[in-house]
Amino acid sequence: MSRRIAIVCGSFHKSEVQRMLEWASNEASKNGLTVEEVVWVPGAMEVPLALDRLLSRDDIEGAACLGIIEKGQTQHGLAMGQAVIKSIVELQIIHEKPVGLGIIGPGAEPEHIEPRLEPHARAAIAAVCAMIE
Repeated sequence: MSRRIAIVCGSFHKSEVQRMLEWASNEASKNGLTVEEVVWVPGAMEVPLALDRLLSRDDIEGAACLGIIEKGQTQHGLAMGQAVIKSIVELQIIHEKPVGLGIIGPGAEPEHIEPRLEPHARAAIAAVCAMIE
């Protein structure tokens, strides 16, 4: 029986994250996971709420989060990124379901984004797969 997961995608960098979603979906399929639902949120700050809603569902056994938090001219992205990642870790523990972190950054420089898209997407799914079993 296939294990059912969900994927939360930040739409701030929609074209890049759409490509990440394709790689993540491919990795899920290769590992016998079914992507039951994909939820798009405006940005990283909205990921924890969407994730909490998904992990609360009985039919979802794990999830992955995909997105990009670029380096800005202030510390806003770093502070936001740390808060979001902390929330993701806490939700994983509260719900006792694995969450793969496929968020590039915080602090990603534009030239570092492209080479990380596929590896981060696939690694997020691989982490969920490893922890579901």
